[in-house]
Amino acid sequence: MTYAYIFEPLALSEYKDAVLWYKVRSEKAATNFVLSVNERIAAICSNPLRYRNTYKYFRETSLKKYPYCIVYFVDEAKETIIISSLYHHKRSQKKKYRK
Repeated sequence: MTYAYIFEPLALSEYKDAVLWYKVRSEKAATNFVLSVNERIAAICSNPLRYRNTYKYFRETSLKKYPYCIVYFVDEAKETIIISSLYHHKRSQKKKYRK
């Protein structure tokens, strides 16, 4: 069973900022970043409990070629993945798990 997914507003903002950052430097890098995020989201949606539970009900998985991880939680009742953050590995870990 495949779950649907949604971005929380702050996560969507982080995603757009990251795409813009890569786009300024290289159109190809930005395109590959979007593809990498989409691949990882598809993997999460097909098997949401596959990735490690890192804090309370949050789960996360890293992108393969980019220094970002996708932080999400699963709403079993609605069969939805809620992406709470697209987090750069160099950022402070204090705000990584927010509601």
